[in-house]
Order: sequence, then structure tokens, then C-alpha cells
Amino acid sequence: MRVLQLVDSLEVGGTERVAVNIANALSDKIDKSFLCTTRKEGLLRYSLNDKVDYLFLEKKRIIDFKAIKKLRGFIKSKGINIIHAHSSSFFLATLVKLFYPKVKIIWHDHYGNSEYLNERKFKVLILSSNFFVHVLSVNAVLKNWAKTNLKCGYVDFLPNFAIPDKNKPETELKGSEGKRIIHLANLRPQKDHITLLKAFKEVIKIHPDWTLHCVGKNFEDDYSKSVKSLVNEFKLNKSVFFYGSRADITNILNRSNIAVLSSKSEGLPIALLEYGCSKLPAVVTNVGDCSKVISSENEGLMVNKEDVDALKEALIKYISNERFRTLMGNSLFQKVNTSYSENAIVNKLINIYKLHIK
Repeated sequence: MRVLQLVDSLEVGGTERVAVNIANALSDKIDKSFLCTTRKEGLLRYSLNDKVDYLFLEKKRIIDFKAIKKLRGFIKSKGINIIHAHSSSFFLATLVKLFYPKVKIIWHDHYGNSEYLNERKFKVLILSSNFFVHVLSVNAVLKNWAKTNLKCGYVDFLPNFAIPDKNKPETELKGSEGKRIIHLANLRPQKDHITLLKAFKEVIKIHPDWTLHCVGKNFEDDYSKSVKSLVNEFKLNKSVFFYGSRADITNILNRSNIAVLSSKSEGLPIALLEYGCSKLPAVVTNVGDCSKVISSENEGLMVNKEDVDALKEALIKYISNERFRTLMGNSLFQKVNTSYSENAIVNKLINIYKLHIK
């Protein structure tokens, strides 16, 4: 069993983290684990296990014959059975299969806007799905969508899993120790920093010594400009801090006290699982499969999306009661450790691979 994880970049994001986590986890469980990034390297390159064979294609365009030839040669020379293609990398995987029919494609759907599937463009995906042997979906909504729309006989739900990174601690968080709220999310509209900032503006009227720390890529687009503009408008410059993409996520979480996700849409956010791994009490919006991770009031606080007042009250509830924070953080840790463990999910994945290797 020789499996290649195919992903378009190694910048810090949910899809990319999952690809790296799977490649690393498989390195001790199958004959050989590989990872190929097609367009761009990134900070997650440093999280890749030395046992994982790595290839960077430097793909320049949508149809790049040089990249196709290079990847086909790599797959053939390494005896790779399966391409496990994550998100948009399915298209390159399909092109490679046209030139090397022997290889099998499993496609992993991480679509983050699962609340808005009616807006999804998928004509090319439908055509490509004729070449997939299996589809993996990160939540039940995406699984049902794949069964309805794609031309693949095997569709399964495969939860994400998170593992603490071993990257060197480098990030120094600002603000007072013991009074930090962390938000792990790239600056994208679906992550809804706007609602979070509106809620936090009200929180610090009561608890002015608490600070909000936003970790995630800044795309320097209209959305990120609107977020920064709101920080200025609300005069939050001394209370809200942005760090961009960071590799030392475990270090950052260990220096934080409350975790939040204010998204309008999610699949199964790996950030939420990482909060659990670090025993952080979490406030999340009821989108995607967040309610499967926080399935009871003992595991975290859940609010409706875009509900400023509810988000404010949830944050204040945690701030006001340190013992409550500790209990909720420990409960979330137990849930993640039990239901979203690396071993259980990777073993399920290996059994799926076995279906398609003769």
C-alpha cells in the first residue's frame, strides 16, 4: 500500500493540515506514505514527518503538461497505488490518471461553504468524478451532496482529526497572560470576523483587560480590509491582534485561555479539534458538524451564526468563571480524544484504501 496525498498548497489551512496529518499518520502504518503539493509550499512543510516522501510540483497553470508529466513519473517510479486528492487537486489527479490509468483516485471533499452548497460550481468535478473510486466527505451534508451529484459508487463520511504540532515555539502573544481569547481562522468571509469583533467590542466594556488574538492568513483582499477597518472604527487596536499564518499552533493555543469560532459556514473545522487537544473551552457557531463535536452543554458553548449578543454572552460566561472554563476545556479534550482520535480515523481510512487495492 503506497499512497500519495495530493494538495494544492502547504499554507496553513484546514484542508492542508488534514493532508499533512494523514500523510504523517500513514507513515508508520502502510508500506510508504507520500505527499505532493502542486502550486505552493508553505509553513506546513515543516510539519511533515521525515518518513513521508515529498514532492513539490511548482505547477504554473490549470493544465500544466510539465507538472502532469513530472507527477506521472513520480507515481510510476515510486509504485504508488492511490492518489488521495484533497479539494481542488482532484483536477490534476484526473489528468494524471488519463496518462496513467493504473493509479486509483480517492477524492477528499473539504468544502468549507457547506451551508451554501447551492452556490457551488461543480461541472468539472462531476466529469472528473467518473474517474474516482471513492469520495470522502468531512461532514454529513457533503456526503449527501456527493451521493446525489457525483458519478462515484463509494461515498463515505470521514471525520477530521487533529494532533498537536511539534514545531518550535516562536510566536509571542500580546496582552495579559491568563486573559487571551484565540480565533484560529484565515481571513475569509465565511469565518465571519465581523460578528466576532462586534461581540468583542461589547465584551471589553465589561472586561477591558481581555484581548482577542486572530491567527490565520491575511489575503490582503476587500474582506481583510473591512476587518481591519472595523478594528479601527471600534478603537480595538490595543485589544485585538492579528498574527497572520503561523506554524507553531500548539504553542499559541497553550498560551490562550478561551477559544472561539464565529463562522457562517464550516465542514468539520480542524481548529475546533485543535482547541480540544489543547483543553481550551470553546465557543462555536452551530454550522457544519460543529454540533457533533460539541454535542452537549458539557462540551462547550454553541451559538447561532451572526448572533452578536449570544456570542458576547458566551464569551462573558467563560471570562467570569475560571473553574467553568477548566471543566469545559477538559470535557472537550475527552470528546476529541475519544471520538476524533488519529488511530480510529486512520484505521478507517486504511480499510477504505484496501477496498481498491487488488
